[in-house]
Amino acid sequence: MRLVVQVPCLNEEDTLPLVLRSIPKQIPGIDEIIILIIDDGSTDRTIEVAKQHGVTHFVKHARNRGLGRSFHDGVQRALELGADIVVNTDGDNQYPQERITDLVQPIIAGTADIVIADRQVHLVEHFSKSKVALQKFGSGIVNRAAGTALPDAASGFRAYSRDSLMLLNTITRFSYCMETIIQAGNKKLAITSIPILTNPKTRESRLFSSTYQHVLKSAGAIIRAYIMYKPYVIFSFFAAFFGALGLIPFVRFGVLALGNNPGSHLQSLLVGAVLLIMAFLSVIIGITSDLIRTNRMLIEDSLEHTKKMRFGQGEEVPDAKPLEALTG
Repeated sequence: MRLVVQVPCLNEEDTLPLVLRSIPKQIPGIDEIIILIIDDGSTDRTIEVAKQHGVTHFVKHARNRGLGRSFHDGVQRALELGADIVVNTDGDNQYPQERITDLVQPIIAGTADIVIADRQVHLVEHFSKSKVALQKFGSGIVNRAAGTALPDAASGFRAYSRDSLMLLNTITRFSYCMETIIQAGNKKLAITSIPILTNPKTRESRLFSSTYQHVLKSAGAIIRAYIMYKPYVIFSFFAAFFGALGLIPFVRFGVLALGNNPGSHLQSLLVGAVLLIMAFLSVIIGITSDLIRTNRMLIEDSLEHTKKMRFGQGEEVPDAKPLEALTG
């Protein structure tokens, strides 16, 4: 069984050696461990440092393309390398790489398709109380969308089986974390988690410049995933919301019509009519979105078969290529 540990990097020459030295050299149940560096437009010596530590497999972006794209391209390369399991960690040494041994065991045992490390955010020293609350709230929303019960949906330290990667198709370029959970949950993949303790903070996050930006981008990713996989939830809410608001002006008009001059309150009918039209449009958009969801499921079935034809089942060892440039 072959394990590929992929490490997305953006100017990580200082912390990358800590990551590479702490990745296990041997794991029970794993025959071969390959380290894959995804260089997302680094301008420092990240590649040179990785080569000095014996890394021979790379994916290189000419410019920064985001964590979501880096994950996507890394997975494609890992599957080309014949990975049976792919572990994603970070180049800033946030995660304890020695726990990779524990992370992959549920997949080796066949009890899970995806394993996500629970950072126990309430124990992370540099997380403020507000950030802990937001992390837990976000995980709760993702769990509702995915039908899961994961304590830390935003954790990027996770392991994927080969079969799960054949089914997942990342679209978000900001971060793949929540999107893949919602996809996996709706595709009935087995997802579990293990508790870990993170390493001390080495630098500020480069994924977002502020908590506000993080909230906005995460909310956008969650809403997009809801619309993709559960459009009836979003549009049923809007239909009910606008429908309820639309009835209020009609009731108001009825009450006022009992007076002497009902014609002076025609604006209530106009406002109510507009709101009810919006409720009706929400229903129509919801039906259309659900039909698109069905069509997307058929397309994803075709993508799964295409991936299996392209990457095979991992029995043969592909020729090693030291560097693959992705510039599309």
